[in-house]
Amino acid sequence: MSLLGTHGRARELAARAAVEDAEHHAHATGPQAESHARLQVLIESRAIWSLLLGAVIGLLVGFVVFPGERPALAGNDDMSIQFYGAVVGGVTAGMAFIVGWSLNTRMANIWMGQRPALQQVIDTLSLVVMHSSIAVMASLGIFRVFQEAFIGLTVDHIAGSVLLGLVGAVSGYFAFNSGARLTAFSLSTILAIFMASGILISTLFAENPYWWHVMFSELGTGQAGTTSFWTFNTTLVVSGIIITTLTGFISRDLRLWAEAARIKVGRRIAQRQQRAEEGSRAAAVTARVSNSLDAHFWNPRIGVVRACMVGMGVSLAGIGLIPISLHHDGHVVASAGFALFFLILLVGIPYWLPGFPRSFYLFSYVAAGALIFSFVLWIPMDYWNLTSMELVGAAILFSWLVVFIRNIAAQVERVRAVG
Repeated sequence: MSLLGTHGRARELAARAAVEDAEHHAHATGPQAESHARLQVLIESRAIWSLLLGAVIGLLVGFVVFPGERPALAGNDDMSIQFYGAVVGGVTAGMAFIVGWSLNTRMANIWMGQRPALQQVIDTLSLVVMHSSIAVMASLGIFRVFQEAFIGLTVDHIAGSVLLGLVGAVSGYFAFNSGARLTAFSLSTILAIFMASGILISTLFAENPYWWHVMFSELGTGQAGTTSFWTFNTTLVVSGIIITTLTGFISRDLRLWAEAARIKVGRRIAQRQQRAEEGSRAAAVTARVSNSLDAHFWNPRIGVVRACMVGMGVSLAGIGLIPISLHHDGHVVASAGFALFFLILLVGIPYWLPGFPRSFYLFSYVAAGALIFSFVLWIPMDYWNLTSMELVGAAILFSWLVVFIRNIAAQVERVRAVG
């Protein structure tokens, strides 16, 4: 089969799988399952091509820059595998992700490609930066660790080129798979890795070793050094945009669940009304009151959830765009806005999304209580400083986000299974 024929077949299978997914059939038929399976095989095939292309890029870079040299695994100069590995990893990860993401938006998650062009561009650039940055930071960290383990080790240009090829292969393979198979859960996991890596790099390169005596925002000031300044603020801005992208995935799944929930409530109201018409006048009044309450309290409010999450993303980006050294009040407003949107989401979750498990509501209230208690430990109890409170807040945020997404996935799966 020719390459053109294979590409056409891929588009056909992907489009068919996307249409079937959009229709939300309760039970997958044989042809639907077969189409989905074939699409996954084709994605994996192209991921292998990304791996091979990344390996070739790494080898070519090594054979161009390393001849006549014995590069170290890591070092302070530019002639190290660590430096060129970061370049190769970042470039190949970015390229592979773009190809995989394009496949995803055109053939699988078609709704992502139907949004406004500006939003698509911003989301794509942020996702590319996130994946490239993870590859860069992984290369910098891994080769530094191995250099510390094998002090004084240098390699010839062939071994150095092979190592660069390995970096390119791994970066290309995983970045393509991430782009082609991106979901709300995988995106939240990658976001957590990206934020943790970015903040860690900022702390390691901070010129003021006692920054933690103040707060994390100190890393985003000029006093922390150029590397720490740009790494910290860029991480926050990109993470804020990614949260708005994640909101799109979450909102789509919630709309599917909400549609089924409203139908279920509507049936219950109709059945109660029918029984009331056959009963006494008092029963009719009771039914009318109960129906009004059900229609109000059992109506999912996805718009509020979306607004809160978008507000969190915009606020987080604002924290990075307005360093505390640039405008103290603006930075504080952005930070307070993030916390406020998150608390509104946590405290009102039973009202925003009725029908989720009670254990999830309890978990949300525990998370809100932990946030408030961590603030009290800072002010007025003065038990710990602002840095500690920010660490606890970040841990609570990502823990809750993972549980939230998994609960949404479970609800959607139940809808698809029950119909």
